Amino acid sequence: MSDTPEPLSSTSVKRSTEKSRPSIFWLLAALILPIARVMMKITIIDGHKLPRSGPFILAPNHFSEIDPIVIGIATWKMGRVPRFMAKASLFRIPVVGWLLRSSGQIPVEREGSARGKGPIEAAGDLVTIGGGVIVYPEGTLTRDPQMWPMRGKTGAARMALTHDLPVIPVAHWGTQKVMARYGKKVSFFPPKKITIKVGDVVDLSACADRPRDSATFAEATNTIMNAITAELEMIRHEDAPDERWDPTKHNQKETGRFES
Repeated sequence: MSDTPEPLSSTSVKRSTEKSRPSIFWLLAALILPIARVMMKITIIDGHKLPRSGPFILAPNHFSEIDPIVIGIATWKMGRVPRFMAKASLFRIPVVGWLLRSSGQIPVEREGSARGKGPIEAAGDLVTIGGGVIVYPEGTLTRDPQMWPMRGKTGAARMALTHDLPVIPVAHWGTQKVMARYGKKVSFFPPKKITIKVGDVVDLSACADRPRDSATFAEATNTIMNAITAELEMIRHEDAPDERWDPTKHNQKETGRFES
């Protein structure tokens, strides 16, 4: 793995004050990065487009169980702390809960729970702390046969519009060679080439002054998915299908393991 944040960009990345602070992430990086270098050769394109400071939502495509680790590594190498939203119940497990809290992960309760914050409210904390969060708009691994982004869910759009958070689209390709979609085996050697490309902030201005209803969130979600797909087209050097895959039209469940 290269130690430069974006090998194909001439713009250097300045380390953010967020990453420069001591944290459990330095220990995790020391443990994970040497192993990752054996498994992957990561190239980050346009990493300078990830804001060096302030809150943000990073929205990647998703087709392998190992994606969060790869995107987490890339986010760290681009100078920001990788945070994910995790089930609040995990934070109540000894050791696991300490590790999640120490690494800045964001606990969210299931919808309808009165014990803590839901995803939308938790996202508001990002504005206060000036941090970012990684959100997969698809909600699960894509069902598309060719692994293009499928229809997105509205969570990322709701968070962005509710709290005026910038959405940064990011596409990656190659993680399926490390761990196949829904596969159980990880390929450690030789190192697999993984390309990650960061896009410009998604323009959601057309939805900014509209009512916060399902139609607005659906339109914003489609705009986000279009941005992710456009970045993926560039690194795959091919065009995505004209119609985005919709599991409901193919008698597929939208959660759980893939059923062909």
